[in-house]
Amino acid sequence: MNKLQFGMFSRRSLFAVVGIVFICAIWQRSSSLLAQSAAVPQANENEALLESYRHVEVASVSDALEQLTGRKMYLSHKMKPIFPTKFAGFALTVKLSKDEGNKDPGALSGMLAAIDQGSQSSVWVMVVEDGADIAGMGGLMGTAMFARGYAGAVIDGGVRDVGQLRKIGFPVYATGIVPSTSVSHYRFAGANIPVACDGVEVRAGDIVAADGDGVVIVPRANAEKVLALAQDMDFKEHSMYSIIEKYKSIQEAVKRFGRL
Repeated sequence: MNKLQFGMFSRRSLFAVVGIVFICAIWQRSSSLLAQSAAVPQANENEALLESYRHVEVASVSDALEQLTGRKMYLSHKMKPIFPTKFAGFALTVKLSKDEGNKDPGALSGMLAAIDQGSQSSVWVMVVEDGADIAGMGGLMGTAMFARGYAGAVIDGGVRDVGQLRKIGFPVYATGIVPSTSVSHYRFAGANIPVACDGVEVRAGDIVAADGDGVVIVPRANAEKVLALAQDMDFKEHSMYSIIEKYKSIQEAVKRFGRL
């Protein structure tokens, strides 16, 4: 092979390599765009679902769940808000286990990491073992959640620093308000795991809906069907008010709409 032939061969090889690299880059870019385009509709669908839950009454959601699944998925009367509120979001579950007198500085580090993993529309669902008189969260944690766009928090245990939480407007349901701390008394036991919050099973990604009537947990697999039935119940109930006022009879309204 003479120098001219060798040069032509080298240029062809170079062009071939460049072409392969270019094709690979295009393929990777296309794959990335396809993945992004698939993720955007999913995100939009999730936000639309939550927005609908924010406009339906929790009592109707609770009734719809019981009718469709035969399960009572509402938290008890012990779960109260620190101020009147209404929200809906996807559960980020966390559990703290008792570990009295521990001096481990990292005992709760997993809890802090879990907070920083949450995002817009997350609901912090924390179970504190025997935690009626222990504040599972306070102003620092609430401020971090507020900054990350959490929808709210539900604590099977106590809450403190309510002045700060009310100041920033971060909604929290808890079983009580107490000044205590979990530091040196508890250890992080896991995040995004199944938990029993106030006796109700909650899994990561379930929908948590809350308003003045309380808190209800909607298993993600049933979310669309439950929403549709709850919206129908809302429509019927709201329509009944004017009938009751007009005829001064609840029996007449129930006969027309079949809702009680």
